[in-house]
Amino acid sequence: MSPSRVLVLNSGSSSVKYQLLDMRDSGRLAMGLVERIGEETSRLVHTPAGGETREWSGPVADHDAALKAVAAELARDGLGLDSPELAAIGHRVVHGGRRFTRPTVVDDTVLAEIERLIPVAPLHNPANLTGIRTARALRPDLPQVAVFDTAFHTTMPESAARYAIDTETADAHRIRRYGFHGTSHAYVSRATAKLLGRAPQEVNVIVLHLGNGASASAVRGGVCVDTSMGLTPLEGLVMGTRSGDMDPAVIFHLMRVGEMSADEIDTLLNKKSGLIGLCGDNDMREIRRRIDEGDEQAALAFDIYIHRLKKYIGAYYAVLGRVDAVAFTAGVGENSAEVRGAALAGLEELGLLVDPGLNAVRGAEPRLISPEYARVAVAVVPTDEELEIATQTYALVGR
Repeated sequence: MSPSRVLVLNSGSSSVKYQLLDMRDSGRLAMGLVERIGEETSRLVHTPAGGETREWSGPVADHDAALKAVAAELARDGLGLDSPELAAIGHRVVHGGRRFTRPTVVDDTVLAEIERLIPVAPLHNPANLTGIRTARALRPDLPQVAVFDTAFHTTMPESAARYAIDTETADAHRIRRYGFHGTSHAYVSRATAKLLGRAPQEVNVIVLHLGNGASASAVRGGVCVDTSMGLTPLEGLVMGTRSGDMDPAVIFHLMRVGEMSADEIDTLLNKKSGLIGLCGDNDMREIRRRIDEGDEQAALAFDIYIHRLKKYIGAYYAVLGRVDAVAFTAGVGENSAEVRGAALAGLEELGLLVDPGLNAVRGAEPRLISPEYARVAVAVVPTDEELEIATQTYALVGR
């Protein structure tokens, strides 16, 4: 029997998230997290399928030590990296530019190109590279596959991907709209079609990935034609700590009048804006609690969040022309009935309705929350980016 297991690694600057899946049935064999890498208080949490969670704290010097710790935990469950049943390791890579339009087996040339893209993804690609290099050193004989957040959005037409700036300048500095959360948008759009009992090629879906980071996409027949994030994940919706869409002249104003440096403005827009900048909280549950207690600042932050979200729903309805479904996913999208209801309130003329009873139900399975007679289906579809990465990795290795 050929190897059927895929280890999925998501390497951040100071963390490694991982899942081991058996692709014969897409079952999870183990999952875990190493965080605070490089500190004395590093922490590893490991959960084997059907077993109890194990946790330990102590110094983990670097990503090499982190992956060796992960390998040791997997080995305790008989799932070690030396297992002949391990077919490949799939790596989440945030930015693939225009070159990487599909999952790719990593070699030195691929590594060099991911490194070349660091200027447009300085927070993510270096950490992704570290994870890949460490895994290659541990298992040099095993296929390492890069799955790119941007790949699903490379199908956008130039009319959606281009910014209206001088083309020579844009091309020289690779300035265009790339989009992110691509593995989530791919998975959810396909799962939504399945929920409707139709093929992805037959369905037009607006996907709303609403977490601390948030993005929307317009998917026509299984192909992305527009998405809200741009050159970086800063563009688009109001997010937990990111501003989303904003007049670029605000930056010049802050430089000239506020005497702020480029780094200070970068920090402001990425880490001190969005919901946390508007009301001091970026947890939607806490914001809703404050609203229920009459907090006007929290209420205004929520209204701004919903206003931007509603604008994108309307815009993508226009882009698609025909919409078969709107799908909510990620932490806020899956769990906040208030956000879902408010985002679609007043859009009944577009065929968008939410059944209050269905919307209030919580669950881990994809489900419809629109009434049966609604012209457009409204769905809640839990995302599964790790399964999507594993699926794409295994399909490539199999070929």
